[in-house]
Amino acid sequence: MTNLSENPLLKPFTNKDGAMPFDQVKVEHYLPALEESIRQARERINAIKTNSAAPDFANTITALEAASEQVDRVAGIYGNLEVAHADEALQALAKDLYPKLSAFSSDVSLDAEIFAKVKAVHEKSGSLKLDIEEAKLLEKTYLSFARNGALLDEKAKERLRAIDQELSVLGPKFSENVLKATNAFEMWITDKADLDGLPEGAIEAAAAAADAKGKQGQWLFNLQFPSYLPFLTYAKNRALREKMWRAFASRSVKGEFDNSETILKIVQLRHERAHLLGFKTHADYVLAERMAKDPKTVTNFLDGLLSASKTAAKRDLDEVTAFAKETDGVTDIKPWDFGFYSEKLKEKKYAFNEEDLRPYFQLEKVVDGVFEHARRLYGLTFKETKEIPVYHPEVKTYEIHDETSGEYVGLFYTDFFPRETKKGGAWMTNFREQGMWDGKVRRPHVSIVCNFTKPTPTKPSLLSYDEVRTLFHEFGHALHGMLSQCRHRSLAGTSVYWDFVELPSQIMENWVGEKEGLDLFAKHYQTNAPIPEDLVKKLKRAQQFQAGWASLRQLQFGYLDMNWHSADPSKITDVDAFENQATSETRLLERIAGTNSSSAFSHIFAGGYSAGYYSYKWAEVLDADAFEFFKEKGLFDKEVARSFKENILSRGGTEHPMDLYKKFRGREPDPKALLRRDGLI
Repeated sequence: MTNLSENPLLKPFTNKDGAMPFDQVKVEHYLPALEESIRQARERINAIKTNSAAPDFANTITALEAASEQVDRVAGIYGNLEVAHADEALQALAKDLYPKLSAFSSDVSLDAEIFAKVKAVHEKSGSLKLDIEEAKLLEKTYLSFARNGALLDEKAKERLRAIDQELSVLGPKFSENVLKATNAFEMWITDKADLDGLPEGAIEAAAAAADAKGKQGQWLFNLQFPSYLPFLTYAKNRALREKMWRAFASRSVKGEFDNSETILKIVQLRHERAHLLGFKTHADYVLAERMAKDPKTVTNFLDGLLSASKTAAKRDLDEVTAFAKETDGVTDIKPWDFGFYSEKLKEKKYAFNEEDLRPYFQLEKVVDGVFEHARRLYGLTFKETKEIPVYHPEVKTYEIHDETSGEYVGLFYTDFFPRETKKGGAWMTNFREQGMWDGKVRRPHVSIVCNFTKPTPTKPSLLSYDEVRTLFHEFGHALHGMLSQCRHRSLAGTSVYWDFVELPSQIMENWVGEKEGLDLFAKHYQTNAPIPEDLVKKLKRAQQFQAGWASLRQLQFGYLDMNWHSADPSKITDVDAFENQATSETRLLERIAGTNSSSAFSHIFAGGYSAGYYSYKWAEVLDADAFEFFKEKGLFDKEVARSFKENILSRGGTEHPMDLYKKFRGREPDPKALLRRDGLI
């Protein structure tokens, strides 16, 4: 064990603005740092309990939030690296670290003395002169205790504690299985003819991947999205498409990295936990703190989109089926055919191939473009700095300032390329939330992590249109974090109701569907020529292409999630059979034996989206309605942007999301805005 006084996680962070000392932190530092941080936090909590003064907002609520600062800091760094850059040693720590965190969290939330003080402040809240943010923090703190068992008897508290311990290990285990199953599959190609149809960039990336493993003259494809998606979309070899698709769709279904038992255990424990706390199901428990409020509202919301989506999706499938038959005589469309023929049909209908866009989306220029959007909309500037340590050589760091006042806004980290130590997908996170730390309101350190197309020996990183949208999406979350102006970090930035959190991210995607937005950065990587007008027109026409199919797919995930979390898990014995039943209404292609979505559905089994996947569609309604406002007034209209920044991006969770939305929009959102945008009505 390292000397605690020398542990970099426990010493003051001396980098600029207290940035994380990634260059000094080693695997062996985490556990001792966490244990010492928990010990200190317990001392602070004890001081709150033994304080003889009458409980008030400062000596109870504020003091409680401050008590676990050091724990949050250590856990935050570990949690971020565990998904972004974890070797086996760092991964292995999860089974020791997360149970300790869970035990500490349970000890606090189940502490009768602390809860008595919180309850005392809550009961006299009417007579306290609290502002909106303080009132919200008091309410959130009280509910957090109640929702985590403070009102239970001792026996029930002990059971809750045991459940939370177990769940703290099962989520990371699920995630690790998916990562290992993803990394375990490699498809080696030795015959150049098998590459027919693939874009040059995808072939070159596969050659570079093979080179890196010492096999020159071969091509290596894997299940990471920059490799997997182009293969499914463009490879003419149907048998190899099938091989790739089956491997992806059967990740963690059986064998060494099987997640079936883990899933059944997670849903059973979540259900039992909800029951203990007085809720009918896990979905009821989760939705009590969402805009949607209850499972019936969510089901009605999904049902309201189902009819239009399914009708349009059937049309989409019929069109692709007829095209595949006419083109190649394929009469039995399979899941590994749909993307391929869909893309070919799009080329035929709109003379448009998404690969035509790639040369205009050089990663560095897209990053400059997203920064320029932030400048025009919100007056932010980004300047790269080499002074701040990073956790991997590919990570870049930027200082953010307000263009007008010159005021410092925060730090921004970017981490863009896949590697075997990083989980798939894309996300935004914080290394330090905006708000109170060490008694002072501090600016945030925000990060986005993605898995984009890597540069090759002859080409820079050229993004697909989908990757460009992903970058803008995650940057929208980042803006929510970096523009936060709250005092209390548990209400700051993205600490909002889960079905509201996707509004800032999804609205940002809209700008890359508009010529005015694209013109800020879409320049050919060789000639610097702007993206041609006719290509943007084709893109716009093609954007509603297969919108029904895409919508139905999202609804399928939403229904699957709600089914897992609103059913009685004691009746579920087979993951596959359950998924089959849960997705029957939203499935238009036959299910393939040996594959299912649940086994790799990390969003709901290892992320924060359990009983919350519907929120993507929910937030799409919000973002479609909000963007209509920008389109009415102008894409970079200063007044609309100011209102969005002041009422939504800077307020975090300090007020109810619908109240914040109405302050921005002047009314509640119009549900038909989404169907209008997708051309479904």
